[in-house]
Amino acid sequence: MPVSPGAPAVVSTHDSQQVDPVAAAAALATLVVDLQARGLRVEVPLERRHGGAGPSDSGMLWVGGFAITVPTDNAAAADSPYVLRAEDDGFAIFEGARRLAAASAQRRPRFYDLSTADGVPYWQIGLLHLDSFASTVVQTCSYWGNDDQCKFCGIGVSLDAGRTIVKKTPQQLAEVAIAARELDGAVDATLTTGSSHGVDRGARYVARCGQAVREASGLPVEVQFEPPMTLDVIDEVADLGIDSVGIHVESFDPAVLARVAPAKARTGIEHYFAAWERAVDRFGAGQVSTYVILGMGEDPDLTVEGCRRAIDMGVFPFVVPFRPVVGSLMADVAPPDRAYTERIYRTVAGYLSARGMDTGVAKAGCARCQACSGLQSVQALLQISPRPAQLPRVV
Repeated sequence: MPVSPGAPAVVSTHDSQQVDPVAAAAALATLVVDLQARGLRVEVPLERRHGGAGPSDSGMLWVGGFAITVPTDNAAAADSPYVLRAEDDGFAIFEGARRLAAASAQRRPRFYDLSTADGVPYWQIGLLHLDSFASTVVQTCSYWGNDDQCKFCGIGVSLDAGRTIVKKTPQQLAEVAIAARELDGAVDATLTTGSSHGVDRGARYVARCGQAVREASGLPVEVQFEPPMTLDVIDEVADLGIDSVGIHVESFDPAVLARVAPAKARTGIEHYFAAWERAVDRFGAGQVSTYVILGMGEDPDLTVEGCRRAIDMGVFPFVVPFRPVVGSLMADVAPPDRAYTERIYRTVAGYLSARGMDTGVAKAGCARCQACSGLQSVQALLQISPRPAQLPRVV
């Protein structure tokens, strides 16, 4: 499990209070999921990710030992019942006067203060998401600004705001990744890209960038791309020594996919399964992942069945709540409530455990970090109590 060293693993209102471990783990799982749904008000300095692709408009911290990203800069967060406050020995999450869990905040990474020889700030090349070095290597997408634009996406927002550059070179990324590892303890690298109209959909370039990062820094690397038109491209990616891949379907509900990501819908969910099958064959079970976004109007039964089918073939379904991105076409859509996401987390986590695939299996990438999902905290709970009364029954 990705946890902050030394942080407590359960919720406790008083350090000396005896707490049943199952009840405490259930309370923590519920808190993590609810924080991601309702956001967090912040009364202390906190490293945040503003706008664009990635965990947008969110704070990065550890709560009860779990790495999480939490909305801090949207409408939901402004009205959240939860607040991050300072304590004598750190921070904690409170609801009113009630202390819910210990927390620790990510400080500003040291490598953000450096620049390349030609004057590009390192933070415009890559960011630190808790302990993961992350970058969108090509900050443009062939779908952006036309009828094919994914409605939840904010890839163009960062570029328009001047927070990044259009295209990062393998050499730039390698240089910054070394600094992220040496100065700030990065443990892996996650590289993604906007999609191109080419046969490879951008996979070849992001993989070359990943190869450069891996060879220079020694960090395990995940690269993320759409299913190539020709699946032999996946073999080319594997031959470059990449550790993990993310091929993100976003939704297993074809009606939702057609509405929110029309170009992905034309690719077809079955082509995603074909790409995953090829990728698992090359990278291994658990080293292939896919985002599954909850809260876009999807059929929960189709969602769970798609996750089960993916798990059966060795793909990790990284289930996350929809998070509105300022500047995207779904900026005003509310995130799903905790009760809905928690039920699906419980079902998917239970099936992952039954198939021997836990949240610590991935070598790199989003499925390794887990901070944008509540899946890790629910699976941790299931490991000590398969049927906790504090969580809803499975879907």
